[in-house]
Amino acid sequence: MLSLIQIILLILSVAQFIIIAHIILSWLINFQVLSLRSAMVASIWDGLNRLVEPFYMRIRQFLPDLGGIDLAPLVALLAIYAIRIVLINNIGVFV
Repeated sequence: MLSLIQIILLILSVAQFIIIAHIILSWLINFQVLSLRSAMVASIWDGLNRLVEPFYMRIRQFLPDLGGIDLAPLVALLAIYAIRIVLINNIGVFV
């Protein structure tokens, strides 16, 4: 059972990395440091969007409309942190 918890924690770490990469890439694109005209940047951006948008859409259903501010990535990261804390603090139950 401990192996299963470790696998779940690994998946949460990968999800956390993907969300942070998506946030940083969106900033770089919005501040015109990177351009979507570059094929590599466009393919990375498209891949990250395909990974995170299904989760963001579900989160956005519950968030109020704040205009141009998107809090879905922040809520997703907080949810990942909360799940990790719960799993780590209750690991003794699963052993």
